[in-house]
Parts: sequence; C-alpha cells; structure tokens
Amino acid sequence: MRFWGSIGILPLLALIPAGAAAQEPFVLASPDGTNEMRIDASDGLSYRVSRGGKPVIVDSPIGLATSDGAYGSGPVTVLSNERTAVDQVYKPVVGKSNEVADRYSQLVLHLQRPSDGRRFDLVARAYNDGVALRMVVPQQEGLLKLDIHGEATAFRFAADYGCWGMNPGSFDSAHEGEFNPLKTSQLDGKQLVDTPLVCSTGSGATFALTDADKRDYAGAYFSGLANGAAGVRVVLAPIPNAPETDGPATAVRAVLVSRPLVTPWRAVMLGNRPGDLVESHLVELLAEPSKVEDTSWIVPGKSTWDWWNGWAVDLPDAGMNTATTKAYIDVAHKLGFKYHLIDEGWHLGSSETAKPADVMRPIPAMNIPEIVRYGKERGVGIWIWIHWQQLDRQLEDALTLYEAWGIKGIKVDFMNRNDQEMVAFYHRVLAAAARHHLMVDLHGAYPPDGLARTYPNFVTQEGVMGAEYNKWSARVTATHNVTLPFTRMLLGPIDYTPGGFRATTPAGFAAKMRDKKPYVQTTRGQALAMYVVYDSPVAMVADSPDAYVNPDGSLAAGVDFLERVPTSWDETRVLNGEIGQYIVTARRKGNTWYVGAMTNEAGRKLTVPLDFLGAGRSYTAEVYEDGTGPNDLRKRSARLRKGSKLTLTLAGSGGAAVVIEPTAK
Repeated sequence: MRFWGSIGILPLLALIPAGAAAQEPFVLASPDGTNEMRIDASDGLSYRVSRGGKPVIVDSPIGLATSDGAYGSGPVTVLSNERTAVDQVYKPVVGKSNEVADRYSQLVLHLQRPSDGRRFDLVARAYNDGVALRMVVPQQEGLLKLDIHGEATAFRFAADYGCWGMNPGSFDSAHEGEFNPLKTSQLDGKQLVDTPLVCSTGSGATFALTDADKRDYAGAYFSGLANGAAGVRVVLAPIPNAPETDGPATAVRAVLVSRPLVTPWRAVMLGNRPGDLVESHLVELLAEPSKVEDTSWIVPGKSTWDWWNGWAVDLPDAGMNTATTKAYIDVAHKLGFKYHLIDEGWHLGSSETAKPADVMRPIPAMNIPEIVRYGKERGVGIWIWIHWQQLDRQLEDALTLYEAWGIKGIKVDFMNRNDQEMVAFYHRVLAAAARHHLMVDLHGAYPPDGLARTYPNFVTQEGVMGAEYNKWSARVTATHNVTLPFTRMLLGPIDYTPGGFRATTPAGFAAKMRDKKPYVQTTRGQALAMYVVYDSPVAMVADSPDAYVNPDGSLAAGVDFLERVPTSWDETRVLNGEIGQYIVTARRKGNTWYVGAMTNEAGRKLTVPLDFLGAGRSYTAEVYEDGTGPNDLRKRSARLRKGSKLTLTLAGSGGAAVVIEPTAK
C-alpha cells in the first residue's frame, strides 16, 4: 500500500490494537472540523457524513460482493486502526490553480472476517472540501484471485434532496448528455445516473458524489435505492463478454482481479454553495501522484481545429490535405495560438475499426512531416486524431513514429465505455504517450477521476455534450452551458470545443442547423466567457478561419480577447452562480485577472464583487458585453479598485468577458 509514505504526513496515533474496537463508531473530522465522517463496524461496515454538524449522508453500507464472499456486508472484527494527518502542497502542471493545499485526516481500519480470517482494510479521508472511502484487500494465503460482482456501497440521504444528474442510457456510453433536475427517491433500480450526482441539502450545503483514482477496476454509476428511499447505490460497469467466474450465474462480472485489490475512492465533495465545488481539487487530490518526472514539454494553449467547421477554409480544394492544414496553421500563427488539431481522415482507413486501418500511414494528400515542419517554423504545434482501437493495435510503434515526426499531442476517440478493460486502456495509453512526450485529449471518454494528476500529459477530455452537438441538434442550450460548470466540470477539464462565432437566437436556430460552418444559439459574449468559465488547458477555437479573420486581415469582434486569454491558471474563484441559471468566474494568471459571466435564456444584470483584487492600487478593466444582436459585442473600459462593483449586462443566452490588469504607475 502507498498511503503513508509521502512528505508532509504527520502520524497522530500509532497502530492501535484490537482492543480499540470498543471506540466504535470511529470518528474522522476534516482539518477545519467542518466535515465529519463516522464509521461503524459493529454490524458490518457503515458510515455517515455531516457538514457543520448537520447530517448529509445517513447510515449507509460499505461493501463488496465477490467470488470470495462478501467483504464489509457481514460481521467484521477490527484488528487495529491507524490515524494520520497530512499537510502538504500539490502543484499541478496545468489546470485551474498552480498550487493546491493537500490537507486531510486519514483513518485506516484493519479488518477481518471472523468466519474465515480473511483480512481487508477500509481507508477513509476527510478534507475541508469533502470525504472519501475505499477498500483494500491485500494478498494473503489462499486468495489467488478475486472476482468482483458488485458493491454494497450506497449513499443514503438525510432528506430527499434536489439533485442534478445525467442518465447515460446504458453502459455503452460516450457520457454526453444533459444534467437534469431529479429526486433520487424517484429512481428505479434499473435507471443509471452518471458521475457526478450533484445535490443541495436546502440548508446551506451542496455536495457531489463521484469516484476517484480508478486502477484496475470498473467505473461507477448510481442507481436508486429500494422502496423509494432517498439516496443512491453504486453500480459497476460490467466487463463486455467477460469469461465465466465463480459466483452466482446471474452475477455481473465487473472486475476480475489476480492481484491485491484497491477499489476507487467513493467520494463526497462538500461545499456551502455550488461554486465551492467548482473551485475544489478533491478528485485530483485523491488520485495517485504523478508518474511523469519531466513535464517541461507539457505546454497549455489554444488550438485551431478543422472538423467542427467542416474544413471551411478559402481554398478551391479545401479538405483533408496539406494545403488546407497549412491554412489553419497560418491562422493559428496570426492569432498566437499554440496548436492546430488535425481530425479524422488523415491516415489510411481512418474511419475503419478493422485491421486495414493503419495509423502510421498518412493518406497521400497529407504530408505530415511537411505539416509539422511548416507549423514549427510558425510556432504552431500539431495534434492528430486517432480511433482508440486502431491506436491500441499499433500503440508503441505509432507513438514512436509520432514523436519522431514532432507531433505534440494525440486526440483519442470513441472509447464509449468505462469498464475495467477501458480503465486499463486509459492507463496504458497515457503511460505510453508520456514516454513519447505526447499530450493527450480523450474523447468518447468516461468522466474524469483524477487521472490527470497521475499523468499530467492528460491535459483535457470530452465526456461532455459540447459544441459538436450544434451540428445536428438543438440540445446545446444556454441552460445546458451554465449547468456544466456545476456538474460535469467538477471532476476535471472539459473539451467542450468552444469558439462558435456564428450565433443566432434560440428561436431561429433550427432553421440554421448545418454541418459546415455551424451556428450556436448563444451570443458572442457567451462564446468569449467560455474560455474563462470552462476548464481546458488545451482549448479548441472551433470555428472556421473566416469567422475570426476578416477578408481585409482585420479581426472579428472579440478575437482580441481570444488572443489574450490563457488556458491554464494560477488561481480560480467562482464569484457567484446557481446551477442552470448563471455563473461568474474569476481566474488569475500572473497579475492579470480574467472574468467570465454566462447566463441561461434569461437576460440579467450582474453586479460582480471585486474583493479578489489587491488592495492599495488601481486597475484597468476591458469589458466585452453582449450588444444588440447575438453576434454583436460592446467593448468598454473601466477603472477599478478592490471593493469596487463591476456591473455586467448579459442578454438572454448571453455572457460577458473581462480583462483586469493593474494600472501602470
């Protein structure tokens, strides 16, 4: 086990022998005392969670159903327990903050089944912004393999909270959809809810349920409890076509283990308001520390992209060819973007999953070495798209070639699963990409679980219903856009692919729906705000070159903001917001602050508190607000100080973006 060896861990209590079982229930509090978890081992394992002395999760079971019987669900003996306190600093390579306090209290219960002496552990942690639990079954005599059929673990709510969740439809899912309001008491035992499930207690606390740090294990969903009780239970993604294993014939084959078992964390993110969860780093803090020593080649930035706009450049034979790609590189160079992403179609058999596909042989029209050379001369790195099955067949040889070409990153697509085999592929491809100095963007991807900390070259991912849906549906509404930061984005970056500069009203959107040069049903102001509100260290600028650069070479309204806005930050604060209503986020890079504000279909005037500004000096703000139509912007300047109020006017389905810099002395 690797829980107690890192710098900054301070032992509070030595190993306590079996007699300590009389201390049950075991109480674990966060460093600030706000969050508390109580674990009971008197009749099987159960736990409860409170915040500020108020119950959030009431007595709930913890356990595994396995080929070796139940772990945690039946009688257990507490052999001993260990307590530690951790106070250290985590420094992300890229992301929403450059320095994160890693402070928590930890309890490990060493347990035994009295029926046969089988040993296992329960590990619990309490942070100031959440709590988490995981189980460990170590190697021991007579236990050669352990097949997991499911978990008994559940989250029973103290009341029937108002929640927001996404129904993936099935285990074969790209995890792309709306997060809708729901009551867990109305869930049946078959309906799946994806991670995270976000809920409000109605008494000053917001929380989110998720998993973290999956290693050789299946992804988790949630489903309803029996008899309409409030809360959810954990459901594991089954292995497709898994071989027969020990256990009941009806058992789901979720995890096949031939080594010591460490389950993912079952985590409860906790805050006073929804914005607290957006600021939280709990999921990545729970993940295994970085396995990449040299990270100097992991560079955040914005990228032009060909697929969303339909390879729409002003050339007679525009498409998947070298000349078209060079035209995108020219625009990236003009706007100061770091990258260009080449999407599907660049290699032989690109749309095939069968063996004729070859991810090492470009089509004749694509001279990849020449494209990389051309981009390098202009300071623009190249990313390439690949289907995961095609890549997996040629993984090591292909990545060796890409590194030799000088490729900066790979976009791997269509995984659409989160079972144990797919989790293993994530670890395999990220480790291989790191060896070859390649950044990674995973699409058709399961929700983040902190793996970007373990492999910081994993800079962004999909697993979100993003701007691509504007090409074939009207589902990407302003309400959806302002729900995402408080739901899916809690877990990690979202490759939403913003940058749509052809806007129309929601009422007129359906008539303008198209695949090439698509429209969005949100304003230019909201398009700019997304680059502040949404986390993505490598961010797409998805529209066609002519959407950003006019025929005379001048820039379209708002492009000067796209040129300036960073994609990785020193500090993030959510100033205000309500799930599905609006959000105001401030992020700092160096001495400059960027503010993004987004609203749903309701226009609103927002007063932005500026307490985050340094005292004793003045600041200059450049404000980009919605104008008279969806594609219009109003730009104005303001002089500000700490404690000043900045008022932003947002149109329906609109937004605003602000750059705040210290005034030169």
